[in-house]
Amino acid sequence: MDKAKLHESIVSHTVMTFARSGGAGGQNVNKVNTKVHAAISLDKLTGLSDAERALVTQRLAHNIHNGNLTVAVQDERFQERNREIALARLEQKITVAARAQKKRKPTKPTKAARERRLKLKKLRSEIKQNRKRSMCL
Repeated sequence: MDKAKLHESIVSHTVMTFARSGGAGGQNVNKVNTKVHAAISLDKLTGLSDAERALVTQRLAHNIHNGNLTVAVQDERFQERNREIALARLEQKITVAARAQKKRKPTKPTKAARERRLKLKKLRSEIKQNRKRSMCL
């Protein structure tokens, strides 16, 4: 993955639309379009290999509508700041989804760990056996 190319393609190909934010904020919320809807077509992304693009498509399927990866941001009171956050979220989602996960290597407990476990089991068993004997007398 070429992060510089990916960042450039996200900045240049993202389509943003604006709407009024919800929630508290008084008059500012009622008259200013600060909410940002950012969408980018996965076909236009550069800097990703075909395998990475397939991973992104598979892992972000719930965020992809009509071939576009979408994000909505209304965190801040200012449209410009929400734009920056939207671009950062798109980039972060794509880079995380494109990263191939390492294959897990199955491990076994060490000999010392097995012995420790058996020793504790035996100790617990003796404690319970001692309880039984004292109650029966």
